[in-house]
Amino acid sequence: MAKITGLCAHEILDSRGNPTVYCEMEVDGKILVEASVPSGASTGKREALELRDEILSRYEGKGVKRAITNVNEKIKPLILGMELDLKKIDEAMIELDGTPNKSSLGANAILAVSLCTLKALAKVENKEIYEYLSEGSISMPIPMMNILNGGLHANSGVAIQEFMIVPVVKTVHERVRCGSEIFHKLGSILKKKGFNTGIGDEGGYAPKLVSSTEALDLILEAIRKAGYIPGKNVFIALDIAASTFYDEKTKTYKLDNTKMSSERLLNYYKYISEKYPIISIEDPFCEDDIESLSKITSMLGDKIMIVGDDYFVTNAKILKEAIDVHAANSILIKPNQIGTISEMIDTIKLAKENNYKTIISHRSAETTDSTIADIAVGLETGFIKTGSLSRGERVSKYNRLMLIEDKLLGKSKLGD
Repeated sequence: MAKITGLCAHEILDSRGNPTVYCEMEVDGKILVEASVPSGASTGKREALELRDEILSRYEGKGVKRAITNVNEKIKPLILGMELDLKKIDEAMIELDGTPNKSSLGANAILAVSLCTLKALAKVENKEIYEYLSEGSISMPIPMMNILNGGLHANSGVAIQEFMIVPVVKTVHERVRCGSEIFHKLGSILKKKGFNTGIGDEGGYAPKLVSSTEALDLILEAIRKAGYIPGKNVFIALDIAASTFYDEKTKTYKLDNTKMSSERLLNYYKYISEKYPIISIEDPFCEDDIESLSKITSMLGDKIMIVGDDYFVTNAKILKEAIDVHAANSILIKPNQIGTISEMIDTIKLAKENNYKTIISHRSAETTDSTIADIAVGLETGFIKTGSLSRGERVSKYNRLMLIEDKLLGKSKLGD
């Protein structure tokens, strides 16, 4: 059995220009792998803790030297010489941390090592990561492409965080092409109408708009002008991120400059899902409001995906509680929300066993590490969220998916 012979963490920058954790692992003195960890903006309060230095004189407190030190001085002595076993290594780090939310070592420190372990296991067996993760079958995911940004991801004035297109054409190559063509067509439309074509954190446009329906109308126009048919080969998905515009004192949501009760917001979702070809609504209410999540699932769940992100934070225990009250029918999967790959796999398995759709997802502050593309294919998550068709940290995942598809179709052979 292969053994870990080296481990070293470093501080690098993510796509927002803030520090994050990069880790290298050596196996049997010759195999070297590396991994880097993303970060979120609209984070669920029950997520595993991302450890920051909180020293304001350095990176405004966002440095990750403490997490780096934890890898190099605490985790390294623990796992050096251990046999390469993902579950055992993850469990050893969880035990060393000793907290419910990984706040001692930091989920960013733990995940960097867990990701390296996964990559090393695949490399030892001379397999691609998706091949290593597969339990006998694989499938290519349908991308949810964030082409218009709002909420905490942009200064667009629109409360809804992500407006996504979902191309359901035949192959990944065609899905990426479709998304790219619509993205660029949307840019042309915005420019012609006098809107700013700057982009938000996830690479989507961030024009100053009056309302969410104005954003939806612009996207429909872009889909049609790019030569596609809304509701047939391209659908729309929304990440509401409702906790970001919820007022705890008044128990209301401020959407499009209008204060709404939970009941009124529920009716709004019913209205837009009937008017527009919406296939998915994510985090429609405050993350603590499991009752409203159950209501919208009952009302719309037989027609569209009702996705829990901040609600579930990739945590199997929290997902189980929601399953028991029929809240949502889909779950977003973010490795850094839970902190280890093995726990993430357990959550995916639980979701599938209970007929919840699964969506592997990036974070708003990303790196060029493309592992989630392999996870989507190997674990057959069905869907992937990885941002728009711009910015290298987003495009790297789409490129990886296309390369995987070429490998599966036998189009990537070197030589004769």
